[in-house]
Amino acid sequence: MFVKPRRTTGQKQVMNIAHFNVTHRRRQNFYALPSAERGLLSGPPFHFLATLDKVDDAIDANAEIATRVLESGLGSFGLEEEPHNDAADWRGQATGADLDKARSTIRQLYRDWSAEGASEREASYAPVLQSLNSAFADISDKGEIKVLVPGAGLGRLVLDLCIQGYDVEGNEVSYHQLIASSWILNQTKEAEQYSLYPFAFDFSNVVSRADQLKEVKIPDVHPATVLADSNNIGRKNALDRMNITAADFSELYRDTKHKAQYHAVATVFFLDTAPNLISLTRYIQTVHNCLIPGGLWCNNGPLLWHWADDRSPAKVEGKVGDRLNDKAADTIEYGRIELSVEEVLLLVESMGFEVVDKGIQDEGFGYVQNTNSMLQSSYKTSHWIARKVK
Repeated sequence: MFVKPRRTTGQKQVMNIAHFNVTHRRRQNFYALPSAERGLLSGPPFHFLATLDKVDDAIDANAEIATRVLESGLGSFGLEEEPHNDAADWRGQATGADLDKARSTIRQLYRDWSAEGASEREASYAPVLQSLNSAFADISDKGEIKVLVPGAGLGRLVLDLCIQGYDVEGNEVSYHQLIASSWILNQTKEAEQYSLYPFAFDFSNVVSRADQLKEVKIPDVHPATVLADSNNIGRKNALDRMNITAADFSELYRDTKHKAQYHAVATVFFLDTAPNLISLTRYIQTVHNCLIPGGLWCNNGPLLWHWADDRSPAKVEGKVGDRLNDKAADTIEYGRIELSVEEVLLLVESMGFEVVDKGIQDEGFGYVQNTNSMLQSSYKTSHWIARKVK
């Protein structure tokens, strides 16, 4: 006899919110139509209600992933799935911004952990990987090269650097991203274990329902397996060459403990998370502090200044997209100035670096982009390498 898996409180919350916002509202709109139009859309060739049923199934599949991530996070923070007292009850505490970030994190698994997202990863990560491999081509044991990755997100660049032999440390401030990366790196059991429907919520600019309901499998590789396969690279075990820290980059890495500890820093889609010029200069100061003399800073990303249209006072610290950590939110200053690529590079050079290579990618690429959508957004990223000279 088939027994349905037990749904946790967290899973029910995730599913109920998604069903209400995505399909329930559209069903209400459908039944508000005159009977002739309802009959037209409900039958062939449209089958609109059947489409909504399929979207519901996709929501359930995505919610299964969200639940696994949630369970992983509860364990990490020592929280109970079903709290027995109000003081420890985490349920119902999420803000609208938290829910948006949770949804975007699950969707971003498409980019970092599906085979279909490989082209976006190639455009984002490969320039940095190639720059590092070229710079350290004469080093036989890459495990002697320490690489720091601020804004590590869901951890894919960290994994890719590690399996190439580097001693790599990622850093991330968003607990949404940290929990999801910890889950996929440490708790998935095999490649293509879960089904993800990254575009199921998109009802605009859809060419076909098949595009909207496209299924991808995650993870495309099993992290534990590929790490084990890379154990024979160099003298260090793969697990000893990979680490991710949870903290604000500028606060953690600007101290004397981290001074001149890394041979390279790799930033991908990171610089434009600085909410103002003060934060950007602190990013640069922190990278400078971390690098050994002559160390390399490899960057690839756009300058989509996330706070450009935010009319509230600029926050000095924190990573955009996740908004800010509580400590960062206590510090409020004005000083939001959006620099060009040329100005960013001038600023970098004024703060102890020599830019040794720079360019704008010829071909644009998307970010969690449905390549079959009628609306295409693309980045032509700025890729540059700077060396610490003083």
